[in-house]
Amino acid sequence: LTQVHVPGDIENQVELEEKTRLINQVLELQNTLEDLSARVDAVKEENLKLKSENQVLGQYIENLMSASSVFQTTDSKSKRK
Repeated sequence: LTQVHVPGDIENQVELEEKTRLINQVLELQNTLEDLSARVDAVKEENLKLKSENQVLGQYIENLMSASSVFQTTDSKSKRK
């Protein structure tokens, strides 16, 4: 038995295909958004880690500089004159 397609059936088929295509696009965009969101979170986390590392290093450098005579601004040179 061959099925005879009436124009209405074809229209429904086209409409269904169009809806399916749109749904797939929406799902794809949703996945992309979720992926980007996860990446943003990872970048934020990395940024926080780097900030705290930076603070620690900054403090370390400050401590080294204050402990080192090279960075001391002493009047000993001007007193010699």
